Amino acid sequence: MSHHITEVKNLKYSYPGGKEAVSDISFRILHGESVGIIGANGAGKSTLLLLLMGILTPQSGEVVIGEVKMTKKTIPSIRQRIGMVFQDPNNQLFMTSVYDDVAFGPRNSGIGEDEVAQRVAHALEQVGIEHLGDRAPYHLSEGEKRAASIATVLSMQPDILVMDEPTSSLDPQSRRRFIKLIKEFKHTRIITSHDLDMVYDTCERIIVLKDGLVAADGAAKDILSDEKLLGECGLELPLSMQGCPKCDADI
Repeated sequence: MSHHITEVKNLKYSYPGGKEAVSDISFRILHGESVGIIGANGAGKSTLLLLLMGILTPQSGEVVIGEVKMTKKTIPSIRQRIGMVFQDPNNQLFMTSVYDDVAFGPRNSGIGEDEVAQRVAHALEQVGIEHLGDRAPYHLSEGEKRAASIATVLSMQPDILVMDEPTSSLDPQSRRRFIKLIKEFKHTRIITSHDLDMVYDTCERIIVLKDGLVAADGAAKDILSDEKLLGECGLELPLSMQGCPKCDADI
């Protein structure tokens, strides 16, 4: 399905003051792929996602979603197909109730209220907070806000799901529910996170960023088991791949 392909070509972006966050990045993500984008703090992960969403405009290079190059004119139509969960859930919760936040996107897309209600109910159930629909977002815990922000994106039924640190603040049960949800999502998933165990559980491909460049791109099992590569990029092996000191000592 070429209309779901996500392509980045020679992307560059510098913040005011000259700090180059994305130096020269290119990759192609096919429909249905689940891709983890990892790297140390400052590697360019969040900036890259903001460029993918058209929130930031690159100094050079281009983003192509499907066969459509991202421009100021095409951003509105592209955003109907790609949904992003931001690192800070407060950036997505601004209505007086969780229900209205989750309903905001579908309502503004002109969807009838009956279908809006069905989408909201399903999205809240998917993230396990169906009992919080009437709650004001500012009365939620950080984990509940995170779940609600994910629901606001799921209600739009995107073809491409982009998530920045989605398991941050989630308790173990909510984290397990999120992993199950991502595994069941049938379309494209692009996830940045320091939670490398979650990335290993949910992504079959990994792109490693270092200093705004792609340091490695390959199968998750190969990348996440490469201790030398991860160390050079300021990362460590996922906990599930680290040997137990006691067990190793007994061998």
